[in-house]
Amino acid sequence: MDLLNNRSSISELILLGLSNSQEIQIFFFVIFFLVYVAIIVGNLLIVISVILDNHLHSPMYFFLANLSFFDLCLSSAFIPNVISDFLRKYNTISFWGCMVQMFFLHFFGGGEMSLLIAMAIDRYVAICKPLHYQTIMNRRVLIVFLLLSWAIGFTHTTSQMVFTVGLPFCGPSVVDSIFCDLPLVIKLACTDTYVLELLVIANSGLLSLICFILLLISYTVMLVTIGQHSSSASSKAVSTLSAHITVVTLFFGPAIFIYAFPFKSYSADKFLSVFYSIITPLLNPIIYTLRNQEMKAAIKRLTSYHIGSCLTS
Repeated sequence: MDLLNNRSSISELILLGLSNSQEIQIFFFVIFFLVYVAIIVGNLLIVISVILDNHLHSPMYFFLANLSFFDLCLSSAFIPNVISDFLRKYNTISFWGCMVQMFFLHFFGGGEMSLLIAMAIDRYVAICKPLHYQTIMNRRVLIVFLLLSWAIGFTHTTSQMVFTVGLPFCGPSVVDSIFCDLPLVIKLACTDTYVLELLVIANSGLLSLICFILLLISYTVMLVTIGQHSSSASSKAVSTLSAHITVVTLFFGPAIFIYAFPFKSYSADKFLSVFYSIITPLLNPIIYTLRNQEMKAAIKRLTSYHIGSCLTS
């Protein structure tokens, strides 16, 4: 009962945001609003194009559509609240609103991390086992990979949140960020959080680092294989390989820095968090559409079809 009372003594948390200036806050409001609209439009275009266009019914685009869906969910978990905060004098979030925000951030973040590994496996099979690609990457395997991504995301966030929710929070209640995140919120607990800090480092930090290293190794193997066995089939299979490497670097780079060293005082953490959670979901559709002729053609067919339908009606 004492633990519950201590924890509930803080009913809301104060988010410091990016600036105290009202003019700069308005500027950030416009920027974040435009970025969020671009995230929604760009990722929705990819999801709808993959669903409706028969030319994109392949394992690679199946994963790409689900990656865009994860990006939509990840950004929608907190950006609307961030945008509304830019118009307020005092940026606050309820205690349980903060807990829910962190849950979904790590849920979709962990799921996206797993999905990027699945995408790397797909490219590995396409490049190193091209004759068996359709057999190996069948529909059942795709569904299993997708379910694993959801399961890993849920396990990843639950294993941390179940301990965070039970912490006694009795003040202070100031979070130096634009949204709630585990390392910053844990530091507010009025108890020893050393074990939980190690859990966050092991769960989020080392997991991100290990996955990133494994992905780099797999892409290196693929590049070596391409160099040894150059063919038109392998060239088509690796048409998006550089895009995959770019996305992986952008996603894991800031995450490793934030969560592998989460309890150090780095002023760059706030801006890395913005990049990790806002810029990456924006760049993913740009990277995959601008560097992929099939995706650009599918989006063009989709938009042309709807424009034509509107004109004829």
